[in-house]
Formats: sequence, structure tokens, C-alpha cells
Amino acid sequence: MNTDEQAIRNLITQWHRATAAGDVDTVLRLMAEDVIFLLPGKPPMKGRATFEQGLRRVLTSHRFERGTPGSRSLDLAYCWSLLKVRMTPLSGGDPAVRSGSALSIFREQPNGSWLLVRDANLLPSAS
Repeated sequence: MNTDEQAIRNLITQWHRATAAGDVDTVLRLMAEDVIFLLPGKPPMKGRATFEQGLRRVLTSHRFERGTPGSRSLDLAYCWSLLKVRMTPLSGGDPAVRSGSALSIFREQPNGSWLLVRDANLLPSAS
């Protein structure tokens, strides 16, 4: 595995851990300011600030639990993953489970680090 591939895998692992911990500031540092998320049945979510608002809102009522991401294909700055996400209401009740494919695109920065710049996280409700 080359160093770029390892750097991207480390970013994905850090993202999942930070999300599960509710660490929004760490998640935000892992994406570009002009990030775009493709969502099922909705217009694209554009920009880090828009993502931050949504994540902070969700974290007031839910907790994310993620297992180890199953990266299927990784080629430099593109990663196709199979994800399963469980969002548990903090107020109690049944968790919402979503699973499916995510396509993430990363861009190398001038300092050699990698940031997420596009994401198609198309996770329908799991049966």
C-alpha cells in the first residue's frame, strides 16, 4: 500500500471515529471548505458550513455507531466504501439503521495532506 492510499485510509478511520464520538470539529478538519455531498432524493449539500449545521443538529438527538468501514476500492483519491450506520436517539427509542455504498473523492493539499472534496453517501434505510 502506498503512502497516499494509507493517508486516505487513515482519514476515513479518523472520520468514523470522530463522528461516533460526536467530535464535529475533527470531522470538519477532514473536508475541504467547498465539499459537496450527494444525498438520496435531495439536492446536493454544498459547503463545510452546511454540513456542520446538519451534523450538529443530528447530534443533539442521535448518536452514530459505525463499525469498521469496508473499503472496496481505493485508487489514490477515490474510495468506494460499504457502510452501515446506526443513529440512536438520545431521548430513547429505536435506532435508525442505514447501509449502502458511499463514494468519496479526496484532493491532495499543497502541504501533502488529503481532504474530502466530494461525497456520495447514498445510504437507504436498512431492512
